[in-house]
Amino acid sequence: MGILRVTDLKKDFSGLKVLTGVEFEVGQREKVAIIGPNGAGKTTLFNIISGKFPPSSGEVAFKGENINALAPHARARRGMSRSFQITNLFQKLSVLDNVLAGVRSRRGLRHHLLREPLRDHELVGEAERILERVGLLGFRDTLVQELAYGQQRALELGVTLALKPDLILLDEPTAGMSRQETEEATNMIKRVTQDIACVIIEHDMNVVFSLADRIAVLHYGVILACDAPEAIRCDQRVKDAYLGEEGA
Repeated sequence: MGILRVTDLKKDFSGLKVLTGVEFEVGQREKVAIIGPNGAGKTTLFNIISGKFPPSSGEVAFKGENINALAPHARARRGMSRSFQITNLFQKLSVLDNVLAGVRSRRGLRHHLLREPLRDHELVGEAERILERVGLLGFRDTLVQELAYGQQRALELGVTLALKPDLILLDEPTAGMSRQETEEATNMIKRVTQDIACVIIEHDMNVVFSLADRIAVLHYGVILACDAPEAIRCDQRVKDAYLGEEGA
């Protein structure tokens, strides 16, 4: 059984049909990329999977449970986390504080004015191990607003990892990065998500073909094809709908 299953998912906004019957499945530790032209419904699909929007009909099942009615925070508690296209960090706090916030959230701990979280060596140790995984341990005391853009994206993934997810939704993880930053980010994502399932929206086809075990092509609200990268590369329907356009 896959960790995520989407069945006959439909979504319309005041009569505008965006998704018209999306179906796909993600296996344990599998990386599935969602690609498609602008307006295909990729962000809407992510918003439904993460709980921001309810579907008009159909089902999102996570770990075998229908989660249509669950709020985003309830899905996070069950092991689903989302990394956004635009960084979603506490800019005026330190790198360490940001990851500590994720660690404390996962453990159900609230900030207490009489108990400084930096004094909890266990929490700090866990946060530092996460920072080491994403290559930011040397920046533990740096304010987030002083980090380069690529480092902020790495930190956002670190905060996501602090929640110990079984599934991560990665929304354009390399958007806005230079070629070198993109390569570094791709290698880092490969390394830190080896044991975690991922669903990835990404426009950079080099990143997609590097990260994905399977690629799902979303076109006019449905999955046109979902297969291994090389099969997708050779699929004439996909070339006509998307890859040919990207290569032009």
